[in-house]
Amino acid sequence: MSAPHRVVIAVFPGVDLLDVTGPAEVFAVAGRELPGMPYQVLLAGADGGTVRTAAGVRVATDLTFAEVGDRVDTLLVPGALDAAGAPVIDPDLVAWIAETAEHARRVASVCVGAHLLAAAGLLAGRTATTHWATADRLAADHPDVTVDPDPVYVRSGDVWTGAGISACMDLALALVAEDHGERVALAVARQLVMYLKRQGGQSQFSVPLWEAPAGRRDLDELRAWITANLTADLSAAALADRMCLSERHFARVFRRETGRTPAAYVEAARVEEARRLLEGTDEPLDRVAAACGLGSAETLHRAFRRRLGTTPAAYRRRFRVAA
Repeated sequence: MSAPHRVVIAVFPGVDLLDVTGPAEVFAVAGRELPGMPYQVLLAGADGGTVRTAAGVRVATDLTFAEVGDRVDTLLVPGALDAAGAPVIDPDLVAWIAETAEHARRVASVCVGAHLLAAAGLLAGRTATTHWATADRLAADHPDVTVDPDPVYVRSGDVWTGAGISACMDLALALVAEDHGERVALAVARQLVMYLKRQGGQSQFSVPLWEAPAGRRDLDELRAWITANLTADLSAAALADRMCLSERHFARVFRRETGRTPAAYVEAARVEEARRLLEGTDEPLDRVAAACGLGSAETLHRAFRRRLGTTPAAYRRRFRVAA
């Protein structure tokens, strides 16, 4: 029998419960599929004893941070949010992560745990993901990290980062696949009634945030007009004419103020309206496309693939709200 693969999961007050128990369950099922090569999952906390999670459920630690030592195959770092919705960054925890990572074969974060890895200096120069709602914050706080808010997980060398909450299990399946191959990971996924690889990324789950106000009131008014007139001619030329600017100057101003080209902004606005129609109506795809200004079902399909990594039909099956 091989030595067990030692997975150490950091736990601390307010940690997301599923971030801890989801991966633990995946590794436990993998151990049952491969009894000769089990995983040993250990919960480590600052002081031992029990830790109260964000869900109010207490979990018992197996050892303290000081007792972990240097025998770690996988260091898994979940996340937590404070009352204001900001990722919890505890300096002592960050220092322990940085020290322990030096001895680990690989390091992985779940959800907003990526903020802890970044604070520990483990994501510098790497591409990473996190929960879509905190991705902009991670990018702003750590400009040395390339943040991609869409993937369910990202591998960058021996450092893995996972997306929001339930994606912890997708990440754990990927780790099992790395250790024992996709056939074993598929067997685990079947036992857990999961997809081995889910369709699309986080974008299809995210709630669009209100656009930050532009530095120009006329651009804010134009954006409001675009949202209210999605079936109108929204070409750059038509929008520039509405702003009484040359097309070239308008394109420069729009990109400077919004961070997007006029065409990208218009497509994003039309996709958001299409999402709303797919979630709340049974209109056929050609009518959805026409109602949001995308013209045809084929154009709608391409826009969804490009922006959400899925198809309109798959999106509707997942997010349709029953009447």
